Amino acid sequence: MKGTIVAIRGIVVEMRFEENVPKIYDAVVVESPNKDGDEVVIEILQQLEDGLVRGIAMAATDGLKRGDVVTGTGAPIKVPVGPEVLGHIFNVLGKTIDGTAQVKGSDNRAIHRSAPSFISLSTKAEILETGIKVVDLLAPILK
Repeated sequence: MKGTIVAIRGIVVEMRFEENVPKIYDAVVVESPNKDGDEVVIEILQQLEDGLVRGIAMAATDGLKRGDVVTGTGAPIKVPVGPEVLGHIFNVLGKTIDGTAQVKGSDNRAIHRSAPSFISLSTKAEILETGIKVVDLLAPILK
């Protein structure tokens, strides 16, 4: 599903699709990079009239312009999950931003999901391990 950008207002981007309009929370990728050379992923947040949709860009929109081609992924933004991700810092797209290699989780899950059922929640007090060591985070600064 292909469309074109019709308006850019900061990180808010409006796009027109002739057919197969993306669903709410679907990811759309701009085919041309922004001025920094980064890929721009847009999450659809509104479906307007006549194939027009509005979304939020997950990267800077500098360098994008009206008429740029966008491609719908047909799926929401997904991030890696599992024990492999412990100790790393990610952006909203699931890419590491802590200077380490990209991590592949044992599973990828959408960033928008239903809350767990109440019965599955734990009521005991426990330490939630993130795996992040403060020393590791400060090491680049202390050098």
